Amino acid sequence: MTERDIFFVANEVNELGGVGRWQAQLAKLLAERGHRVTIAGIAPANHPMDLGEDPPFRTVTLYARRPPGRPRPRRLLGAADPAVRRHDAHMRTAADRLTALFRAARPGAMIIVTQVWAMEWVALADTTGHRIIGMTHESFETARKSSRFARVKKYYQDADRLLALTQEDADRWVGEGMNNVGFMPNPLPIVPDAPSPRTEKVVASIGRLSHEKGVDLLLDAWAEAAPKQPGWTLRLYGRGEAEAELRQQCAQLGLDDSVDFAGQTDDVPGALRASSVFVQSSRGEGFPLVLLEAMACGVPCVAFDCAPGVREIVGHDRDGLLARPGNTTELARHLVRLMSDEALRDAMGDEALRSVQRFEPDAITRRWEELFDFLDR
Repeated sequence: MTERDIFFVANEVNELGGVGRWQAQLAKLLAERGHRVTIAGIAPANHPMDLGEDPPFRTVTLYARRPPGRPRPRRLLGAADPAVRRHDAHMRTAADRLTALFRAARPGAMIIVTQVWAMEWVALADTTGHRIIGMTHESFETARKSSRFARVKKYYQDADRLLALTQEDADRWVGEGMNNVGFMPNPLPIVPDAPSPRTEKVVASIGRLSHEKGVDLLLDAWAEAAPKQPGWTLRLYGRGEAEAELRQQCAQLGLDDSVDFAGQTDDVPGALRASSVFVQSSRGEGFPLVLLEAMACGVPCVAFDCAPGVREIVGHDRDGLLARPGNTTELARHLVRLMSDEALRDAMGDEALRSVQRFEPDAITRRWEELFDFLDR
């Protein structure tokens, strides 16, 4: 194995969320295998997560606060507009810090650009002699509905590799004329000491209380499911901007006695071991870590089939159940099916524990190293 200098360049070094957790985990895995790893963030995190006392990688942040977007030039001045020129000069100065990092690296370094916004600075830096791997941590369909779609096509077209999360998403990017596409799944984020005994009458949901995560849809589904299985609790772990609205919806649906707003948790394995079913009701996803975590705890999952990454992880009617996106009646029916059948919960939970091992961290890390070796030929 070749020991390399590896740079992650991201919007933030330690933003709380799936991408930040994936980045910190992979950086640690690669560092533990002897690579020299640096995470460079463009701006400070809005919601920082703890990277631990002594992470095995360096961290650098280019700006003291989040930089403003590029101003629209006044019509007659164009690129000569002083505001535009100041903005571009600040970007080049920040990119010079990346250049210094890259120039100090050993030959064969890998630059992994975690998010496409960060690629705007990498594109201004001198990356001579190193390989660039661009990433999109969302489904093709989610990207297509956002401004990131055009930026992925613009900024990643000349990268040595563009990585999607699944083969299905990679094929969609190829259909857009991107000829440098591959895919790489996320590694299993946790290896619990013990699985859930699946004895508690608890359905768990873990995620930000936001529109994208679809907790409003979950409450509608729970209003159908809960009366059919009295004694069960829906436990919602997370905080977010929609919390007040969701609490009001919960009260209006008459669910206060069966829904527990449990707040943010620092013990995801503990939360999952205290549940017997996991539910995800997102409107859009990439390759959701929390589904991997639930399955690693032997908890069968019910989820909206909202992205290729979801159906790549959960095998419908084998280790979990998938509902059509947004179909709350179908989601409720799947929940009732698992809540009412202990034998089915145990069978699917045991199968989930077995099937999720294909995303075991060492196996995914080796795939990364094989990609590095391939690109360095």
